[in-house]
Amino acid sequence: MTLAADDQPLPPAPDPTKPAGPVEKVGNTYIWLLVAAQFGVFVAFITPIAISLAIRVGQLAPGHEEYLGYITGTGALIPLLTGPLLGVLSDRTRSRFGRRRPWMVAGTVVGMISLLVMATAPSIPVLGAGWILAQLGWGSALGNLQISTADRLPEEQRGKVAGLAGFAQQIGPVLGVALSGGLSGDNVLLFLIPGVVGALLVMAFVVFVTERDSRDMPLGPALTAGTLAAKYLYDPRRYPDFSWNWLGRFLFYFGLTFNTTFTAFFFAARLDMTVEEVAGLIAVLGGVGILATATGAIGGGFLSDRLHRRRPFILTSGAVFGLGAVLMAVAPGTALLFTGSLICSLGIGAFAAVDQALLLDVLPERDTDAGRFMGITGFATSIPQAAGPFIAPLFLAVGGGEKNYTLLYVVAAACTVLAGVVVLRIKSVK
Repeated sequence: MTLAADDQPLPPAPDPTKPAGPVEKVGNTYIWLLVAAQFGVFVAFITPIAISLAIRVGQLAPGHEEYLGYITGTGALIPLLTGPLLGVLSDRTRSRFGRRRPWMVAGTVVGMISLLVMATAPSIPVLGAGWILAQLGWGSALGNLQISTADRLPEEQRGKVAGLAGFAQQIGPVLGVALSGGLSGDNVLLFLIPGVVGALLVMAFVVFVTERDSRDMPLGPALTAGTLAAKYLYDPRRYPDFSWNWLGRFLFYFGLTFNTTFTAFFFAARLDMTVEEVAGLIAVLGGVGILATATGAIGGGFLSDRLHRRRPFILTSGAVFGLGAVLMAVAPGTALLFTGSLICSLGIGAFAAVDQALLLDVLPERDTDAGRFMGITGFATSIPQAAGPFIAPLFLAVGGGEKNYTLLYVVAAACTVLAGVVVLRIKSVK
């Protein structure tokens, strides 16, 4: 045993595989401003995906709806390329305003510029460039809000906050679409009104939530191209619990992507209708599904905090989603299809909230590299979303003849159940 100068035992060295975390509870002001800011980002950022981009594509290239897919698909690559980079830069920011708030402000400014670019774009390439700017700007604002939870939230509040944020994520786009519904005749207002809502709510968080001065924090080795590239990777053996959580999230989102990518075509095939005819049914189902997802998020998040358990909720939510996917796979008609879809939505909400809390529980190097590891976690979501639509047709083609949606949805169920099983390998969290 090593002794200090006064012959008192020194505290044991921290175990790098067991991340330390904040111990003081945050107040309600922090929680509600954080949730409101995330809500605002989703109003500003998701509204273009839901309606605004489609309107502009129709104006700039009538009859070429495929351009919308090209724009959103290209934009989806941006978080994959820049997530850890922006996280590392946030971790290394030294200012009197802290590490996260400057990036929230910069991201919001870039986000507002991106909306103006999209609103006034004279061509499809410029519209696409605006969407890439939106990914960088609003993505940075949202990412640093989420990193703030890693900096500030103690274990007993993580599920609650993740559940409320999940609720905000579901409701934000609905309000954005509602705001935009009457503005389709004015492109600038169509994009900027949701953006102003987002900017005001993010700025409220920046102004009223203080962050300690980071200028006295050690900066570490100089950042070079080589060291930056290395920060996109880590040794899974050093942080096994983080790695199991990453894999569980990766599997769940593969299952989710399989389930959602071809929803309209699946419903049309199962109900013997055209895609245009099922659009109304899917819209109604989506509205009810928001309530189911929000119920799962808030219920799962609050209960996981109260019971001090994460893994059982992850396992249960994966199984619930799997049950819903199997019901959809075997459904002969509308009633069972709707039931299965709503059960899936319940599982999605619970998984998203509790898994976010679990991520914060096992996040490595929280004090120095929280942004980096949050960026690496983003790969577990973005890779399935990018690769899933290309892999799904392999299952659809099995058996020849009509597309095998039954197999696809069963595989989706298997992925989400396996995600819950994988998370049981985590040792440091119950």
